[in-house]
Amino acid sequence: SQVLDTKDVLVFKVTVNGQDAKFAFGEKHSFKGTPLEITFPNELRRGQEAIVEISFETSPQSSALQWFTPEQTSGKKHPFLFSQCQVEFI
Repeated sequence: SQVLDTKDVLVFKVTVNGQDAKFAFGEKHSFKGTPLEITFPNELRRGQEAIVEISFETSPQSSALQWFTPEQTSGKKHPFLFSQCQVEFI
């Protein structure tokens, strides 16, 4: 499994390597946010890479997520979302 930090986001779906994965939010903390635990649909071998895709919705209250406008990116065509949070592997 994998635990991600979140704050004020809605998660609709998670996939790992194209397969649906189970996910659940932990207990909300006042300033740390809410942990999102993703359970992988299949066990991974040591060193195996996984592509985790998360369908979510954010809001202005989601302080850990920030956007670059297309003009702020090197290609100047698409916006860019990035996170200030840390990933924690279990």
